Amino acid sequence: MNLDQDWNRLAWWHWAAPLGGAALAAATLLALLAPTSGLFIALAVVLLGGAVFAAVHHAEVLAVRIGEPFGSILLALAITTLEVGLILSMMLTGAEGSQEVARDTVFSVVMIVLNGIVGLCLVVGGARHYEQEFRVQGAASILSVIATLAVVTLVLPNFTQTTLGPMLAANQLLFVSVVSLALYALFVYVQTVRHREHFLIDDGIEFHGEMPSARSTLVSAVLLVLSLAIVILLAKALSPTIAAVISGAGLPAALVGVVIAMVVLLPEGVTAVKAARHNRLQTSLNASLGSVLASIGLTIPIVGVVSILMGTSLTLGVPSESMVILLLTLFVSTLTFATGRTTVLQGGVHLMLFGIFLLLAAVP
Repeated sequence: MNLDQDWNRLAWWHWAAPLGGAALAAATLLALLAPTSGLFIALAVVLLGGAVFAAVHHAEVLAVRIGEPFGSILLALAITTLEVGLILSMMLTGAEGSQEVARDTVFSVVMIVLNGIVGLCLVVGGARHYEQEFRVQGAASILSVIATLAVVTLVLPNFTQTTLGPMLAANQLLFVSVVSLALYALFVYVQTVRHREHFLIDDGIEFHGEMPSARSTLVSAVLLVLSLAIVILLAKALSPTIAAVISGAGLPAALVGVVIAMVVLLPEGVTAVKAARHNRLQTSLNASLGSVLASIGLTIPIVGVVSILMGTSLTLGVPSESMVILLLTLFVSTLTFATGRTTVLQGGVHLMLFGIFLLLAAVP
């Protein structure tokens, strides 16, 4: 993040990309342009990429205005809200495999962030700055909550006995949903009020630019929501094309969820990597780890309650090979964040685990 830039200056593509994406999405809804046409696919790819980088800019404006860790929390909540909307829209169709979409999406988010984004941040930051520092107290706190929620929601359902299969009984799911929300709320209170200093670090970088005005902040807030919505809508519109390509290549259909999750996480991923490159690893961890926690702590409870109200089953337990890579990821993350310092070595380990995750997604 360039702290010396004029945050009140809005480049043309910062508003053109999300507005263009909105116009393209409207054209498909009005049947003016077929989502399978070559023109739509080309425009969607360009505008989706533009919306991603526009979202990054607007998130940075809000982060400068309201400060850390509030900026990271805001971006995580925005992305998670849209993620929940995408999952619910797929669940309500009742299509085959819709009962597994929440599990596949949340698991993909955990793997992409903890291994892909975090690994890339550590490699990029370590290659430029050798060693980078962060608050152990904050990293340990958030990782403990992530590990607890991940195991309870993605592993435990494989071993309960009230219901058959990788799912929880209605009363179990309701209890897990309530305590997950409560634990997430407790963490946000600790992060923003009780122990806010555990998630901040004096990195020697001072803000010298002009603080975003109230008008610029409001504009960025609106365009951030619009940009993230466009990312979701265009990613969903492109999903049949992606599915056809994946099917034509003889790859598992579950790989579609991985691709969509990667697209949805692009804004947060780019923000985290840019912060790490500028030696602001604490900001990177606040953004990336916070997105994982919000994804599990909010998505599973909301989707779980909706499934109970609809009277539909919700598959949560991941397959055995996914359990192995999940538990290994949590173990390695504990070691990575144990000392308060990281190098390219830890980043390389996480990227290797990310590669294994992609391999298992393509070749189970």
